Amino acid sequence: MTASAPVAGPGGPAGEAGVPLPGRRRSLRASFLGRDAIRWVGGAVALLPTLALAFVLAVLIVKSIPAFRYNGFAFFTKSVWDQGGGYNASIVTSGGATHLSGADFGGLAEIVGTLLTSAIALIIAVPVSIGAALVIVERMPRRVASGVGIFLELLAGIPSVVIGLWGSLTFGPWIAHNIAGPIAGAIPDVPVLKYFSGAAGNGQGLLTSGLVLSIMIIPIVAATARDLIRQVPILPREGAVALGMSDAETARRVTLPWVGAGIVGAVVLGLGRALGETIAVAMVSGANFSSLSSNFYGAMTTIAASIVQNLDAAFTDGSGFAIDTIAELALILMIITLATNILARLLVRRVSGTALPVGRGF
Repeated sequence: MTASAPVAGPGGPAGEAGVPLPGRRRSLRASFLGRDAIRWVGGAVALLPTLALAFVLAVLIVKSIPAFRYNGFAFFTKSVWDQGGGYNASIVTSGGATHLSGADFGGLAEIVGTLLTSAIALIIAVPVSIGAALVIVERMPRRVASGVGIFLELLAGIPSVVIGLWGSLTFGPWIAHNIAGPIAGAIPDVPVLKYFSGAAGNGQGLLTSGLVLSIMIIPIVAATARDLIRQVPILPREGAVALGMSDAETARRVTLPWVGAGIVGAVVLGLGRALGETIAVAMVSGANFSSLSSNFYGAMTTIAASIVQNLDAAFTDGSGFAIDTIAELALILMIITLATNILARLLVRRVSGTALPVGRGF
């Protein structure tokens, strides 16, 4: 039998599947155009976070240039927040910026307070979160673990103002009167431990702020670590137990190294929350002014808390210089956050490139 010729359509000879060639060309052209459109739209959407970050950075840099000119490097070495003015308020120009007479600003207390409270929060929250994740995954029955996980995620959704109010009214005074007070009184008066002695106050200060932040980031780190640990295959863990490792050694040498990069990412998420937390710290810090804490329990402030506490007064500055200084503080906080994330990415890359130490020593 001879092969039959293609059936011609209205537009000419037919292509594959009986579709006329001109129509097939139009279909292919529309398909390529659709793919190009999807690729361009997807690329534009993917660039939005980068563009948003660049826009925020550009605005903060431009807005804070007058503050950098006037405040200079001394902004990082002193603790003061004085918009100037008073009864004889006058707007003057000096140091390359227009400001109220007598304006004097320093951000040392805010920077130190931000770093100290975040460090306290991480020191407490990371071991507790990883331990809780290990217990939930490997020790608790499935139903109990599911219920605990639900409450853990609900804790992450509590508004920060509620946690701040609880810390100010209940948690902070309880810590000061029952834990911090007796410990501070028992510490010997020696130069090395002097920072941890003294009056514990009424429960508002550096220690309470760090503890409140740790409570706020524990659900973030613990929930993420729990989901990561669940993804660890059972065979490497059983193999480690078969080689004679204890449960603690298995967790330390197999489970945690397996998800080490993800846990570092979870810790960075928690650190970002601690660095940028505003209203809760403002309610338990015990200070609405730029002040370095005299001891481990004294009043302090952070960059985020200082911004929210001074923003209303800054709008009354007719020269606008107080707003420029707040923009400078915000830029410093953003640089700290970005630097932390970049260091975390480098650490994740280094951790993810290491071999899993299964069976080491056998």
